[in-house]
Amino acid sequence: MYGNRGARRGATAVVLGAALLIAGCSSSDDGGDGGDGPKDAGAAITQQPKEIDPYWVNPGGNAARQVAAYEKAGKDEAADQIRKIAEQPTGEWIGTESPEDDARGVTEAADKAGRTALLVLYNIPHRDCGQYSQGGAADGDAYRSWIDGVAKGIGDRSATVVLEPDAVLHLVDGCTPEEFHEERYDLLKGAITKLKSLKNTKVYLDAGNAGWGHPDQIFEPLQWAGIEQADGFAVNVSNFYTTEDSIKYGKSLSAKVGNKPFVIDTSRNGNGPYEEGDPGERWCNPPGRALGETPTTKTADPLVDAYVWVKRPGESDGECKGGPKAGEWWAEYALGLAKASK
Repeated sequence: MYGNRGARRGATAVVLGAALLIAGCSSSDDGGDGGDGPKDAGAAITQQPKEIDPYWVNPGGNAARQVAAYEKAGKDEAADQIRKIAEQPTGEWIGTESPEDDARGVTEAADKAGRTALLVLYNIPHRDCGQYSQGGAADGDAYRSWIDGVAKGIGDRSATVVLEPDAVLHLVDGCTPEEFHEERYDLLKGAITKLKSLKNTKVYLDAGNAGWGHPDQIFEPLQWAGIEQADGFAVNVSNFYTTEDSIKYGKSLSAKVGNKPFVIDTSRNGNGPYEEGDPGERWCNPPGRALGETPTTKTADPLVDAYVWVKRPGESDGECKGGPKAGEWWAEYALGLAKASK
């Protein structure tokens, strides 16, 4: 047992439809609010300065709609807190049913704003070992077809992809049965090859977190999964380990995989990991957590390409500690994260 081996469950939210995304994205390239969509969910959501963070802020996301709802209800203090989330770029988790349309909707909206789309692909067969975010493609052929759809939807537009949270880690920690290992390595390598054939797409393969084990246990599986062809790897996805610990873990791992750079999910790591209660459930909607560093490509280390919010703060990890289903918006939890942040 490596501790938090399921720490990225719960990020299964489906992105908004293409029409809403494009209509809602009206921000100018210099960080202005632009303003001709469904009035940015009514919350006047702005983009971050491009030189600090090139990723697209979805002006029609759950947090933006919550800001608008709070403002309409006269709850200005709560609205200001949730705005901390709404005005940061977060990962868009591509749905399973219409990958081409979803990817096109997000990347076109981002392109219109002069930004890069941050996409998360989470549909590997036998996903999440049958736990809160179980599911994934029915088989290898279905997954390949899904990846093809995503690639068609992205086209030549700028995109950064975080590929398959937990997929390699669950091959290492014993969660995914041995019979599925060979196929998974093949699928991951094929996905990287397909996505890297696109003109303006970067790919970061998920590589675990600082709390589960040692880089010696995962660097070879990452190589078997095609890390050499990827732009780098991602750490701490949907997890809570501090940025300092994540940098240490990532640098140690990087040295074993050709000095590849990496990105860190800082969405909810402001107070570090939760240390109480059932160790097997500490990853799931832990109380008292806080937003971490805001997304940026201006990081503390040259090997760290970016701090990103892969997990969307305020979306549930699963039906634990009073939370709704994995990926569903939970306003109370979002408020807690925002209020606890600096």
